[in-house]
Amino acid sequence: MQPYKSISITAHHQTDSLNSTQKVSLTLLGLGILLQMVFWLSFRSEGAGLWLWSSLGLVTLGSLWYTYNQYNQTLPGIKNNHNWFSSLTSGGTFAWILAIFLTGFYVILYWFPVFLGLGKESVSNTGLVALFDPLSMILKGKPASEWFVYGAIYTITILLMGIKFIYKYRHNKYQVYRTFSIMFFQTAIAFILPEIMQSLNKPYYDFKNIWPLNYYFFFDWNIDAMLAAGTFGYFMLFWGILSFLVITPVLTYFYGKRWYCSWVCGCGGLAETAGDPFRHLSDKSLKAWKIERWMIHSVLVFVVLMTVSVLVARFTGIRNIFLIDSGTLSQVYGFLIGAAFSGVVGVGFYPLLGSRVWCRFGCPMAAYLGILQRFTIKLPWKKESTRMSKFRITTNGSQCISCGNCSTYCEMGIDVKSYAQRQEDIVRASCVGCGICSAVCPRGVLRLESI
Repeated sequence: MQPYKSISITAHHQTDSLNSTQKVSLTLLGLGILLQMVFWLSFRSEGAGLWLWSSLGLVTLGSLWYTYNQYNQTLPGIKNNHNWFSSLTSGGTFAWILAIFLTGFYVILYWFPVFLGLGKESVSNTGLVALFDPLSMILKGKPASEWFVYGAIYTITILLMGIKFIYKYRHNKYQVYRTFSIMFFQTAIAFILPEIMQSLNKPYYDFKNIWPLNYYFFFDWNIDAMLAAGTFGYFMLFWGILSFLVITPVLTYFYGKRWYCSWVCGCGGLAETAGDPFRHLSDKSLKAWKIERWMIHSVLVFVVLMTVSVLVARFTGIRNIFLIDSGTLSQVYGFLIGAAFSGVVGVGFYPLLGSRVWCRFGCPMAAYLGILQRFTIKLPWKKESTRMSKFRITTNGSQCISCGNCSTYCEMGIDVKSYAQRQEDIVRASCVGCGICSAVCPRGVLRLESI
């Protein structure tokens, strides 16, 4: 290691320069991505299998090799790695380039999939969609769609970045266990199982995608598809209703919203793994908190009203119960929230606004869980009010040295340090229980508990 040119404690000590092994591993990663880009932009269709497995092999090998070399020679513990100084993780030039690329990709995915190579009717897939045809044929016996491509890329990203996250936070068992959980639910439950179900002529269904996040659960076409699937379809309908009416409240009572947002949810999984380098960018201001509360609960109200209107239309034939046609409500929500907010802004703005923009400001499931986690209810057989969740983050403020790590790395924009200084338990509707505040605390001030 080269000595620092300056011994000032405020100097920018750039110690994370690449060694030769890291350069080679990043070269392999870059070549893998290049193969996918060439196949996409040349709108090829032939030889997709060789191109796909070669590109995925290079990406996987390069990513894992780089991760090993990045953290192998370091002691267990959180490494900030100059996040506030790197252009990519401090809103600099590379951050804007990445944000534009991600945003543009989501725009193409949602509204212009033909530019990804999606074939229509008798026209075969080409480009990026055709590249994933071999994998789609293995899982469901059909050519890929734009959503299969997205699901595959999404899952591979969580797996590779999840391994990196585990190696980085290997000193903390809670982080290791919950990351394995995220990787399992995304790969097995959200990606592989629904595709296999389609191969068996069953409706596409993600068993962990619960209403109100699954806003279309009660739509006519979805209910009809489940009912047409016979006994298994009735089970899916029963499971969906049971999930938000019983399973969600019970698990939230014992574990808080963390059981879903940090252990199960795919959106949270991507935020925790691929979005980890950007978590410190979340706005901690009081203004952001006020906007967050209004926006996220407004989305939840929107989903409830839309669902009520859809159900009323189905059972009574009245389609304008709220003076707006139920179909119009669904289209507006699908465009503004389901696509533009959760996808384009939710992921595309990682490098600019942090990794939990969607979870903080738009996710109706997070709003529902937050209500269960934060508030109290008065039960008739008890004299005192009962909190709807036992989960909170307890503090030992006498040990706090006000370093600010907890607040800095809270991706939900919570000023954790202020609670610790006042020796107050942290019970916030927005807290997803990721535990990073506890992991980065050098004094063991914070503990995730169910009381």
